[in-house]
Amino acid sequence: MFVVTTNDVPGYRITHVMGEVMGLTVRSANIGQNFTAGFRAIGGGEMPEYTRVIYESRADVMNRMWAEAQQRGANAVVAMRFDSGSIGNFTEFCAYGTAVVIEPLEAPAAPPAPTAPAA
Repeated sequence: MFVVTTNDVPGYRITHVMGEVMGLTVRSANIGQNFTAGFRAIGGGEMPEYTRVIYESRADVMNRMWAEAQQRGANAVVAMRFDSGSIGNFTEFCAYGTAVVIEPLEAPAAPPAPTAPAA
C-alpha cells in the first residue's frame, strides 16, 4: 500500500475516494523514562527515552490508519499528515489522510526503434 504526503501518486490515477482515515493514540512516558530524561535535561541535548516514545507512537498511528484504509478497500492513502497535541500530562499522536483506490497509468508506447540509414 502506498502512503504519501502528496495529493497523488506519480504513475497512478485515483479511481475511487474512500474517505478520510486516521490512526490515533494517547501516550505518556513511564516513570523510569521521565526520571532518566529529567537528569538528561540538566545537561541538554537529545532525550532518547522521549524520542523512542515518539517514534513508536508514529509507527502505531500509521499502522492504525493503514488498517482502516484497508478495511475500506483502499490500496493507498494520499495527503497523509501527522498531528500531535497535549492532553494534561499525556500526548496525543494522530496520522490522517484520504483513503483511495489507485491503478497504474498505462505505460506510454515505446518509441519505434531507430533504423539503420540506407547505403
